[in-house]
Amino acid sequence: MIQSILDGILTGAIISLGAIGLTLIMHMLRFANFAYSELLAIGAYAALVFDRLFSALVPVLDQAFAPLTLTGALALSMVIAMVLTGLSAVIIDWLVFRRIRQKADPLSMVFASFGVALIIRNVIVLIFGHHAQLYSQEIARATILSFDPLILIKPDQVFVLVLALVLMLALHLMLTRTTFGFALRAVAENPALAQVAGVRLTTVIAAVWIIAGSLSAAAGTLYALTNQLNPMIGPVFLLPVFAATIVGGIGSVYGAVLGGFIVGIASGLALLVLPSGYAPAMPFLIILAVLLVRPQGLFGEDQR
Repeated sequence: MIQSILDGILTGAIISLGAIGLTLIMHMLRFANFAYSELLAIGAYAALVFDRLFSALVPVLDQAFAPLTLTGALALSMVIAMVLTGLSAVIIDWLVFRRIRQKADPLSMVFASFGVALIIRNVIVLIFGHHAQLYSQEIARATILSFDPLILIKPDQVFVLVLALVLMLALHLMLTRTTFGFALRAVAENPALAQVAGVRLTTVIAAVWIIAGSLSAAAGTLYALTNQLNPMIGPVFLLPVFAATIVGGIGSVYGAVLGGFIVGIASGLALLVLPSGYAPAMPFLIILAVLLVRPQGLFGEDQR
């Protein structure tokens, strides 16, 4: 059980990063974006491309930071992938969602997001194929924390957790200590009033897409660092990310963080009592339970 909780915390950190971006988009634009999880795949594969490129052009960057399997090339590639994925999210919004937002209702945007997800997924399969890939061929050796009970942890997993927490802290400081953070929160609460106060709505929306895309790219890369990378990373994270968003409360960044850890730990513990084939259903059960007990989520506001 201790090992499952520990693994759930590490998985929850990745889910939380993805849920933060989704909750911002859902609160700002008022629609459920089912293509959002595909941004994790875009970021992860962008990091793969630049990792191979930097490793070939600058061999010294191919050295791992022991005891991690993370190399200098991959670290630099992740930063570039975050930028490119953020820009990709803005482009997708400009080409698809912005046009629908101006002419149709939010439900049409939900249907469009399904189409965008299929396009992104199939483009990735067309370019990279169906087979799984690894950032590094080195064997990640686990450290034994305890023999009775047996508890194992890999240095890469600790790095993933620490970096995820650092990114969450940076976002918290940005939202609470900067003028842009205040503008973003104002637009989320009342777009019309924020515009009257001088806030440029289009700029804030673009910034939200950049933030969401960057966090999803980090989540996808960190997941692939400790697991295999394959084109189905989007569907794998779709339900957990939505579950974390709903559990925390749509629009609450802190709720998304807590919801991500709750979903991660619950999914880890589910493996103790359910066959592995049924474990992916746990996020769906969590969504149903929250909607029945507290529809607005843990940190959401009651609309009644």
